[in-house]
Amino acid sequence: MVDRTSRAATLVFCLFLGGCSALDRGFLIPAGTIAAETRHEFLVVCLVMLFVIGPVLLLTPLFAWHYRLSNTHSAYRPEWGFNWPLEGLIWIPPTLIVVGLAIYLWRDTHLLDPYKPLPGQPIEIEAVALDWKWLFIYPAQDVATVNQLVIPAGRPVHLTLTSATVMQSIMIPQLAGQIYAMAGMRTQLNLEANAPGSFWGENAQFNGMGFQNQKFDVASLDASGFAHWLAETKAQPNRLDAVAYEALSRRSILPRPLAFGAVDPGLFDRIVALTQPSGHTIDLEHLPPRPLPMGISLP
Repeated sequence: MVDRTSRAATLVFCLFLGGCSALDRGFLIPAGTIAAETRHEFLVVCLVMLFVIGPVLLLTPLFAWHYRLSNTHSAYRPEWGFNWPLEGLIWIPPTLIVVGLAIYLWRDTHLLDPYKPLPGQPIEIEAVALDWKWLFIYPAQDVATVNQLVIPAGRPVHLTLTSATVMQSIMIPQLAGQIYAMAGMRTQLNLEANAPGSFWGENAQFNGMGFQNQKFDVASLDASGFAHWLAETKAQPNRLDAVAYEALSRRSILPRPLAFGAVDPGLFDRIVALTQPSGHTIDLEHLPPRPLPMGISLP
């Protein structure tokens, strides 16, 4: 008996280890305020739902065993009538659970509104979803990155998002929830990393053959580290203007992140305007040829 228990415990432990590579990047190990509140809600809902699924999981095998074919002494009452206490037990507790969860989730969903600002002075970042990459523009700092989001630890971040192609969805599990971005429209997401660290983000909305590669790194740095990164990025000779953006916006999978030391003012607003139904698309035929910065050529 002890040997069986030991083997069962080992099997469960191995199963948990097999999922560690995914769990350590998800919201169950949060690195920010929003993700921590999301995990709290998830655990509360799971605990409450145990009162529904628990009896089912326990009684189903018990009933199956009790009314097995070989048990000839089991009571068989096909004409069994209506029973008020049993009907109340079946319907009243689940109804109360559903009502309670509805009130709880309605309240906390509003508390976790992605548009709701976090306390403190946020850093403004503009995010553009492309095929198949993410462009992040820092308007106040006059820099931009591709497939790399660098944020200061302990400071709120306000993301303004749009898509330059089809509808896409940004998700950074350890910092914030998922939110969609659509062409010609703006949406918002507020997040914050509690401490320095490295995380991952991705597009969670299928958008073609390069979907599985549309992931990006998120680096949370302390004040001095963020200032150092900003100085290094501003020293980059690449400038993100209309021509560089046109080359960047073509469908491609980049082998490594990009950085731009300067950005044309109002570029994000022009991207939103160009993707609106009444906007005008970029005339590719009259643009002078220009290679993408850092020597990366796109198809």
